[in-house]
Amino acid sequence: MPKYLIERNIPGAAKLTPEQLREISATSNEVVAGLDRPYNWITSYVAGDKIYCVHEADSAETVYRHAREGGFPADLVTEIASEIGPQTARA
Repeated sequence: MPKYLIERNIPGAAKLTPEQLREISATSNEVVAGLDRPYNWITSYVAGDKIYCVHEADSAETVYRHAREGGFPADLVTEIASEIGPQTARA
């Protein structure tokens, strides 16, 4: 299943409280459970005024649907072409 990088512009994101982040997570999980197709939220990073997420889905449209139904932005959705890290140099 393709992986997507999602950029969410949320002013003050880095100042969200643990409770607010739990609520966002719970909402996302509820939407994922209600989708009629495979969908995996892998991880998210909160930085400055943005939240960057990595999700697996059958299409970018499904990612946008997840955002709409959850009530959070998906300002940019890009399919991940490759993953690299320190181990890539050893391959």
